[in-house]
Amino acid sequence: MTFSRRDFIKSAAAMTGALALPWGSVRAANEFRTLRAGLFDQALREGGPETNFWGFDGSVPGPLLRYRKGESVRLTIDNALPVDTAVHWHGVRVPSAMDGVPHVTQAPIAPGGRFDYEFVVPDSGTFWYHPHQMSFEQVPRGLYGAFIVEEDRPVEVDRDIVWILSDVKIDATGRQVEDFGRILDFANDGRLGNRVLLDGRLAGEARALEVRSGERIRLRLINAASARIFDLAVAGHTPRVIAYDGQAVAPHEASSLVLGPGMRTDLILDCMAPPGSRHPIADRHRRSLGPIASLVYSDEAPLRHTPLGAPIELEPNALPEPDPASWHDHYIMFQGGMRGEPVIGAVDGKPLRSHEIMESHGLAWTMNYTAEHEHALMHVPLLQLGVGEHVLLHMVNDTDYVHPMHLHGHFFRVVAIDGRRTPLQEWRDTVLMAPRQTMEVAFVADNPGDWMFHCHILDHAAGGMMGTIRVA
Repeated sequence: MTFSRRDFIKSAAAMTGALALPWGSVRAANEFRTLRAGLFDQALREGGPETNFWGFDGSVPGPLLRYRKGESVRLTIDNALPVDTAVHWHGVRVPSAMDGVPHVTQAPIAPGGRFDYEFVVPDSGTFWYHPHQMSFEQVPRGLYGAFIVEEDRPVEVDRDIVWILSDVKIDATGRQVEDFGRILDFANDGRLGNRVLLDGRLAGEARALEVRSGERIRLRLINAASARIFDLAVAGHTPRVIAYDGQAVAPHEASSLVLGPGMRTDLILDCMAPPGSRHPIADRHRRSLGPIASLVYSDEAPLRHTPLGAPIELEPNALPEPDPASWHDHYIMFQGGMRGEPVIGAVDGKPLRSHEIMESHGLAWTMNYTAEHEHALMHVPLLQLGVGEHVLLHMVNDTDYVHPMHLHGHFFRVVAIDGRRTPLQEWRDTVLMAPRQTMEVAFVADNPGDWMFHCHILDHAAGGMMGTIRVA
């Protein structure tokens, strides 16, 4: 049978057992659209026991929000949770008042309360949304979703697929284990779930992404886990990365795809294996719980016998380019952790030794010798930058732990690691720092406001590795 591309896409979406998006797509409109944060139960596999979740609109992940660059977003968050919340639009360059950080950009949304978020999306890319109130608990409970902004001229593919990776910690009956906020998690690698989820269902080799030989797929990967790092590889295939954190990068092959919490990667996968073949998608990280899914080829004749010839390079967003001749140097030192060397830090302006910070305040990390409570009013920013300032930020990870560092309201170029220039000079909003590593990132501070800068291992953020960078 001969398939047109349109016929193929229609038939592929209906394939039994394929990993289709389990949530509805939302388009921008003039009126506000409501997202309800509430409690519900959801089975992790067909016929299995139900797990208790918190989530948006009664599903995990929450609704897929899809817009075009330059469109207006108008969303009302309706809080049906038993606790305060607020929503952060991770990676979207919003005005400060719309950034969703309680006690910094807005008051928390109380139970039964509502808050209107309204902003224009300036950049295309793969983003996501999640709470910034007690995020170490609310995110692993299920409050997260994908936020996609389409390019004016997207690359030509047969299918565009979004995968959200996460994990959950459940007991033998399938209910969530209520052990959030432990100092042992704050001070170590963070709280890891005992089940990995792909789009809110159990991951594993049995999860099948059904493809047809010759098909080209754009796969958008989002790591919504609170602490888990993934290192993905597709057996028999070499994906090509086209974007990191939603920002275009020179297409390049990647036999290994590392995603720390909060990070995103867009890749092109040309499915050229024989019909009927099966290829595991492995997680090779040292804390892996096994394969994520399998790429399963249908028995149909190939859609094409050579890869699609259309170009795959994305048109870049218009980000302000930092000028090395104008850079101002700034420094942030990260210290602490359970195995950290003794340090002196300050909590609420009071100097303390590291063991006092941990024992008296439940904090474990310092940034520039300061530890912040997640809900503290952060009156003193880590850095104060002028609007339009060209910044070279030197980050020193003086700890034995990995830290995915996330900056709100801006993107930065990754300039150097351990003093060596990076080959791609890629744009990021979240970058994974290895233990004892130094890193230089550069950006233009063009978005006025107080912006969170924190580790996206959310237990680390709650344990003190968070603060604000003021642009004024």
